[in-house]
Amino acid sequence: MNSNYLNEYAKSADGNTFFDGQPITELQRELIAAVDEYGVKWAERAFEHDVNASFPTENYEDLKQMGFLALCVPKRLGGLGADYRTYMLVASRIAYYCGSTANTFNMHNANALWTADMVDGMELTEQQRELHENNRRIHYQNMIDGKIYSQPFSEGSGAAAGRQPFGTVASKTADGWVLNGKKIFASLSGSADYYGVLCTEDVENPTMANTLFMAVPADAEGVSVVGDWDPLGMRATVSRTLLFNNVKIPTTAQMMPSGVYIQAAMHHPHMFMTLTPTYMGVAQAAFDFTVAYLRGEVDGVPVKRRMYPTKQVGVANMFVKLQQAWALFHWATSEFQHSPSRQARMRAFACQYTVMEYCAQICSEAVKVCGGQAMLKTFPLERMFRDSRCGALMLPWTAEICIDRLGYGLLYKEGERDE
Repeated sequence: MNSNYLNEYAKSADGNTFFDGQPITELQRELIAAVDEYGVKWAERAFEHDVNASFPTENYEDLKQMGFLALCVPKRLGGLGADYRTYMLVASRIAYYCGSTANTFNMHNANALWTADMVDGMELTEQQRELHENNRRIHYQNMIDGKIYSQPFSEGSGAAAGRQPFGTVASKTADGWVLNGKKIFASLSGSADYYGVLCTEDVENPTMANTLFMAVPADAEGVSVVGDWDPLGMRATVSRTLLFNNVKIPTTAQMMPSGVYIQAAMHHPHMFMTLTPTYMGVAQAAFDFTVAYLRGEVDGVPVKRRMYPTKQVGVANMFVKLQQAWALFHWATSEFQHSPSRQARMRAFACQYTVMEYCAQICSEAVKVCGGQAMLKTFPLERMFRDSRCGALMLPWTAEICIDRLGYGLLYKEGERDE
């Protein structure tokens, strides 16, 4: 067999062989340590918020006190200056204590992450850059002052997956915009001070290039929260439905200049991975609970079960999957940059899929290994089990979308089509 094809494909092997990982920084250690100071309280509150499907307001008061509502605001503008990888590490530790807090914290921080370094690295006109600098100073100051931002994405269509323009529409006026539309699964609904809304400019024959990113005050006239919230898991996210009926917002509501969102999405695919650390943290928490439970170290269950071979095998299988997920998580989060390589983009999809699926598998294995008593609602494992299954459903990169894009992206080169 002629093996000349390997001359080209060895480059693919290079992409997997040569990995220049990023070491943990002192800032990252300090921020994670700050989370640990509050984390046990968040874990204890999680029981009540899960049962009642209530928003963890007290946790956000803690985050405000910690200065974490400005976690991803650049230091020069008064924030803590966490970059992408720092945010991903910190979020995974928050999720270790409370998955719903980390899930909603992602929605808040994306408003700063997406509008800071990503936009600064793009080619903007002088007018666009001036407008963006003015607008984001306003919103960053709100975050510094303790205001909570959300980021409602889903509409029940293909928009959140990038397949069509958003149905929520913004019409230009003399002094701002008028917003009309609907968002479903809107996390922090009723608790956020601002909703960071992705919408479409009201133009003829709009495309994704006409996407706008607007910060809508929760108390603006025409904004309403409707519907019930009684889901399987991630219950404390309180992701009800948002309605926008002729909502008037000023020009300063624009979180990105017109036309910039689609460029950010194209050149920074890792921006859509910011839910991944939530499920990485839940997976680690489920594993640690299992070990403590089998060692008889969980309060209320002083019986050791570690001596049984079946338990040992189960924990070993969980550990293998956990380490595989962490390895891919660290690799993918270290590759965040403008216009990453094709290999890095494929690895981002693989990371998202692996973490979401392995989190569910690890939690499922934990239930089986720990046994019936651990499924009581007095223990966190039952909640982790339910929370873990939600990860694969999270737009814009659901598990199915990741697999679809991986399969196509690995077999077709850029611009390549079948005849």
